[in-house]
Amino acid sequence: MSLLATAAQAVPAAVTDNPSADFSDTPWWLSLVKAVLLFVYLLLSTLLVIWFERRVIGRMQQRPGPNRTGKFGLLQTLADGVKLALKEDVVPRNADKIMFWLAPALAGAMAFVSFAIIPLSNGVWMFGHFTPLQLTDTPIAALLVLAVAGVGAYGIVLAGWSSGSTYPLLGGLRSSAQVISYEIAMGLALVAVFLYAGSMSTSQIVTAQKGLWFIIPAFFSFVVYVITMVGETNRLPFDLAEGEGELTGGFHTEYSSLKFAMFFLGEYVNMFTVSALATTLFLGGWQAPPGIAAIGDGMFNGGWWGLFWFTAKLWAFVFLFVWLRGSLPRVRYDQFMKLGWKVLIPTTLVWVVMVAFIRASELGFLGEGRVSLLGREYSRATLFVIACIALLVLAAAWMWDSRQARKKAEREADRPAEEVDPFAGGHPVPPLPGQRLVEPAPALAAARPQRATDDHPTEEIRG
Repeated sequence: MSLLATAAQAVPAAVTDNPSADFSDTPWWLSLVKAVLLFVYLLLSTLLVIWFERRVIGRMQQRPGPNRTGKFGLLQTLADGVKLALKEDVVPRNADKIMFWLAPALAGAMAFVSFAIIPLSNGVWMFGHFTPLQLTDTPIAALLVLAVAGVGAYGIVLAGWSSGSTYPLLGGLRSSAQVISYEIAMGLALVAVFLYAGSMSTSQIVTAQKGLWFIIPAFFSFVVYVITMVGETNRLPFDLAEGEGELTGGFHTEYSSLKFAMFFLGEYVNMFTVSALATTLFLGGWQAPPGIAAIGDGMFNGGWWGLFWFTAKLWAFVFLFVWLRGSLPRVRYDQFMKLGWKVLIPTTLVWVVMVAFIRASELGFLGEGRVSLLGREYSRATLFVIACIALLVLAAAWMWDSRQARKKAEREADRPAEEVDPFAGGHPVPPLPGQRLVEPAPALAAARPQRATDDHPTEEIRG
């Protein structure tokens, strides 16, 4: 607590002047109405984005996409939803029935919860009350998204475990490792935004971007967040938890009917959630672009216009998701994990340290010669030396890890290849890395069926 109190005292008034959302004129029934409207907004967006994705990828692949059901195929998603609802609901014999039913409900519900702290606009008139176009806000609202995403991962893990099948279990394990790896880098990427805004409240972060969107000073954090949000939502090229080429359908292989639809819905709502958070933290949220925001004393900046600008930025990220799916192949799992643990996390740690010192110098902490931290005062030179040591330790650990990986690769290359008999088990088996085939044993060669010839077809087949 002393660290938080010291940080709060150290932040100047210019940083904490950003007001948070005012819910004083919002009765409980209006909050309920906003919750329903938010639910409808996400459902309609999901129906539209599935059609949009299929149409865009169709154009990228030089085919029309859905164009039969309704005008321009707009009702195709609705028809698919009705078809899923009417499908037979099959539950595997070895499944844990309670968890098998609970997993899709958990995955679908958690996707909606995160959107509650996203400000769609600053304030609008609704039923005679002036209320923010946001369901709720807290001093640590941005961290709520990370917490809910971690809980939502339980839905995927439980789905894989409760199915009583091998492939779903492997898909659930992959997903848990994937979420753990990329949530660390995502959380570190958001630290730079918190340092620039001086707050973790989403409404205050948006207000802090009046003069300059954080995508410019925190550009590296933006790049890391975009990579991690694709991995967090299990989308191509990072959809390794449900890689159909390796795991059939992954964690939802045994699911059908509405339970499968819940996973499908959760994935697309998650796309909107992480895109909304990126819009809020890096692109000014509901604020209009700088040139348009200055027109008419801000008449196009805020209010119901804010919802328009927020939706436009949101769909720009959704198009990025679709573009990646239509352009990139699925990466290998070891490459994906190496990117998270050996590249994104160390570089983001270095970036956070740099941003911390940049902000300290901008706010005048370092110019005064001494900084108060944890109840003690440290000189500017001491903090500079600590930062340099931290960077050197990270660089040394990175170099040591790369050297060990290179030595391991050299040892593997020098090791003689293991000789394996492809027919040892009675069926031909391809060699694994580090193995080479040998001629089969004479007894197996003699017992192996021979191909029939024109001279003695019957005898050679029998032999």
